Amino acid sequence: MTTSTLPSEEKAKTSKTIEPCIIVIFGATGDLTSRKLFPALYNLARDKQLPSNFACVGFARREKTHEAFRQEMHEAVNKFSRVKPTDETLWKSFSNQIFYHQANFDDDQGYDSLNQFLQKLDKELGTSGNRIFYFSTPPSFFPTIVEKLSQHGLIYDVHKVKDKWSRIIIEKPFGHDLASGIELQKFVSKHLSESQIYRIDHYLGKETVQNILVFRFANSIFEAFWNNHYIDHIQITVGEEIGIGTRGAFWEEAGMLRDIVQNHMMQLLSLTAMEPPSSLRPESIHNEKVKVLQAIRPIDLSLFNQLVVRGQYGPGAIDGQGVIGYRQEKNVNPQSYVETFVALKFYIDNWRWANVPFYLRAGKRLPKRATEIAVTFKNAPGILFTQEGRQNEKNVLVIRIQPDEGIALRINCKVPGPSSPVQPVKMDFKYSSYFGLAPPEAYERLICDCILGDGTLFARGDEVLTSWKLISPILEEWNRLPPKDFPNYASGTWGPKAADEMMAKEGRAWRSI
Repeated sequence: MTTSTLPSEEKAKTSKTIEPCIIVIFGATGDLTSRKLFPALYNLARDKQLPSNFACVGFARREKTHEAFRQEMHEAVNKFSRVKPTDETLWKSFSNQIFYHQANFDDDQGYDSLNQFLQKLDKELGTSGNRIFYFSTPPSFFPTIVEKLSQHGLIYDVHKVKDKWSRIIIEKPFGHDLASGIELQKFVSKHLSESQIYRIDHYLGKETVQNILVFRFANSIFEAFWNNHYIDHIQITVGEEIGIGTRGAFWEEAGMLRDIVQNHMMQLLSLTAMEPPSSLRPESIHNEKVKVLQAIRPIDLSLFNQLVVRGQYGPGAIDGQGVIGYRQEKNVNPQSYVETFVALKFYIDNWRWANVPFYLRAGKRLPKRATEIAVTFKNAPGILFTQEGRQNEKNVLVIRIQPDEGIALRINCKVPGPSSPVQPVKMDFKYSSYFGLAPPEAYERLICDCILGDGTLFARGDEVLTSWKLISPILEEWNRLPPKDFPNYASGTWGPKAADEMMAKEGRAWRSI
């Protein structure tokens, strides 16, 4: 996504055409717009990845002028962008493409006036009638916005309209459980075809996640042993040292299982475990990901406590500073049962992964921020190099998603000297060190792909519903049996003891990060 004069950093040119368009952001005065969306748009403009005939219209309920909105977005880009807007000529050109439209999400007159305004911009800026509608709103507004867009002719029928296009980007969560996910899918599908729906999961826009497919399928040395003959188990960790902050009301409705596991972690699992696709077309990749999700063994409720652990952080310390527990956070029920930690054990019932456990853990207020996939290989036969009856440490391949993007491999090596002890060593590749720059932000890639009409890095409808089918029984069981021990881990620790016990019963342990 970035440009550079260095040959080693040159970006492969896409064969697709970046067509003129207008992006309308619903909920434009919200946190996501200022922190992520406008910094991403600015960097795309800076790297010449936006069409020259382009506009962005913020849609929100607050009264605001175009100039006031532009100034707010300038402050947001200056604060949150990976590249600051120091080029005044560039910013002026970019800001002239920013507009604001005030209306309530259910206001028919507001959509009529929006339609007229967009047609006016089409004539002035040459945007050809192409539209992207970004839903940066609470999920409860999704059906209303879709219905109003359809009623007022802002969404085009792909079977009738061929000279222009319309697409929507929907932020997670897509539903609250399986039943609501199915209901939302049916509603959205009444107004749009699947090709017009882009369900965004920003994890899929991260460079390291995109590199999983390249790493696996462009390197025969890895793909050859990517199976149950060589792999002992796989751990996927999403850890954050922060608490829920100002998101108490949201978190009380969501929880860790819905907010992180059902989408982000299941996407990472399916990319890690999928079979080679027949091509790099979006349909081929989505098909293989769905096959993985369909092959995951449903949670056996008779073994529920051996396969599922939930936790909630209490008071503790992060980096030596005391922090409060979840139940003391703003807008949180003092007796809340909402989980801030989840550990799961899954099996994928196919030939490649038979009897290989996949361990997932995600938590707030853990000792550090880290997202990674750790592939632990089986021990080599202990005939030659066992030391005092102990096996050597297992080889581990780690794909670091954030914050220090890269890939590391732990192997065993002889220590110099006559005694020949064997010691694990690490070979480590870091994106920033090797390429000389940090990877672009995920939203940059995803917004650009939507403009291009490339749905590869977005979740397809059946992916989302298959994931909900696995996760909803866990939510139902938790509703049936509220926890008795919350909070059950102190802030600054790696979660409840039950998560460690789940691994220890099989002679394994969570990887130290």
